[in-house]
Amino acid sequence: MFKKTLAIIIVAVLALGLLASCGPTTGTSAMTADILPRQSFESFKTADDFKIGVICLHDENSTYDLNFINSVNTVKKALGLKDEQVIIRTGVDEGPVCKTTADDLVSQGCKIVFADSFGHEAYMIEAAKAHPEVQFCHATGTKAHTENLSNYHNAFASIYEGRYLAGIAAGMKLNEMIKDGKITAEQAVIGYVGAFPYAEVKSGLTSFFLGARSVCPSATMKVRYTGSWYDQPKEQEAANALMNNDKCVLISQHADSLGAPTACEVKGVPNISYNGSTYEAGPKSFIISSAIDWAPYFYYIIKQVTNGQAIATDWTGTIATGSVVLTGINTDVAAAGTKEALEKAIDDFKAGKIHVFDTSKFTVNGAALTSYLADVDDLGDYVGETEVIKDGYFHESEYRSAPYFDLNIDGITHYLDEN
Repeated sequence: MFKKTLAIIIVAVLALGLLASCGPTTGTSAMTADILPRQSFESFKTADDFKIGVICLHDENSTYDLNFINSVNTVKKALGLKDEQVIIRTGVDEGPVCKTTADDLVSQGCKIVFADSFGHEAYMIEAAKAHPEVQFCHATGTKAHTENLSNYHNAFASIYEGRYLAGIAAGMKLNEMIKDGKITAEQAVIGYVGAFPYAEVKSGLTSFFLGARSVCPSATMKVRYTGSWYDQPKEQEAANALMNNDKCVLISQHADSLGAPTACEVKGVPNISYNGSTYEAGPKSFIISSAIDWAPYFYYIIKQVTNGQAIATDWTGTIATGSVVLTGINTDVAAAGTKEALEKAIDDFKAGKIHVFDTSKFTVNGAALTSYLADVDDLGDYVGETEVIKDGYFHESEYRSAPYFDLNIDGITHYLDEN
């Protein structure tokens, strides 16, 4: 019990460092400039009575929610909005309280209400039906294209491209460890702490793995799920199990606390984080972090409402829109040549030379994937209805913004019942 309590205290203390490290990382001597930087925005005039409400599942202690809070505050500053024009509600559960919170934000004059968590969707749809004069925008949701409400919208980004790039950094590190004799090629095992075995998580971990394998062909991956988006002790336990039991030599995650980065720092195991730099919490283990920058979306929806124009039903941000970002590289930990490898891959993405889910690069149960019906419409029946394989690759986030890649590819072991 004492050890677990101490671990939680360590995570909490290190979280204070994270809060200071989610912005630009150029001020730290070991860090390069951001590889894919967050963009700046030109100001435009909004109505004096304009207000936007933001609903967050957790608070600033969650790297996931902090990313949204930082993004909306970036746009707030760029547009010169007053404090009373941006109302942020934190700790809003994925239940009826989301609807009452949305109603309250409408009553305070919000023209746009935004929610950040998948489980908020049903309640946001209820609110949109109740308040047709207000625009409701939801991150990670799946139902806007089937609900056909003019004031309800989903948004996500092609973060699988950012994950792939972060995977290249991982593969470079594995190659360095092999070259230095620290591990053999067969020991290039990546550990991954996942929240749930959902499409969003599987899309991210698979793209990360494919990025790593693009430079380190012998890499394999083991995934442990926590059953929670945010649970510091479970995430730390999962990371420790991956390192101790599964012999993983590099860790990444799709979970929202500092649990995994903390475990890596204690063990001295390289870590690639998500949603923002964790350098301050892990200067001896952190390599790089990918994230969705939601600022371009906040800027877009505010501008559309200000100009009286429609918001896209499904909006997918990209590298080109500035929605996919990569922090700087920690040169104390990253392999030599990582920056150059990432810059080349980014150029290849922009030129259309890389498709993350190129079906010639992976197999499923030993066979190449030539056809797949994905459950894009998400009607609750878990039955795929949309063909997503064409031109030799899986077309992620094209038929709706939220990910629908839910395959288990060869080379990745999923532990569904063990943590």
